[in-house]
Amino acid sequence: MKNNLTLARDSFDFIKNSKDFLSIVLDNIPCAVFLLDKDFRLVALNDAFKTIFSNKKDENLLYRRCGEAIGCAHQIEEQKQCGDTTKCRNCELRIAALSSYADNKEIYNEHVVRPFYNFKNHKIDKELQFSTRLFHYNTEKYIIVILESNE
Repeated sequence: MKNNLTLARDSFDFIKNSKDFLSIVLDNIPCAVFLLDKDFRLVALNDAFKTIFSNKKDENLLYRRCGEAIGCAHQIEEQKQCGDTTKCRNCELRIAALSSYADNKEIYNEHVVRPFYNFKNHKIDKELQFSTRLFHYNTEKYIIVILESNE
């Protein structure tokens, strides 16, 4: 008899050999989904990420630090790298990502309100819900982050 976990895995068997299908699914998720490496740089992101968080049109966000890519107001105003501002030490998103990476702690549906800069260079507060989780691929460790804006 199959358990629920086995049934859930079997239900996705048809896409195991389809990279295109998985990309289409990720790009149609209405939340920002992205991967961070050991330096907290973006190594992959879906289309919703740029719609929700990018503060410049058509900018290349790969390999930028998380706060820099999402338009964190603290990083922009202090003109420092994400991780080096006076607010980074208390950033709930950064703390969650660090906790997932260092302690393999899964974070689910945490909420935070943070200031960001948008496409028009206006500072706005965004209410976010986020989850983080560590995973291994080949010999590397990554953090998957799912961010949803409640605007």
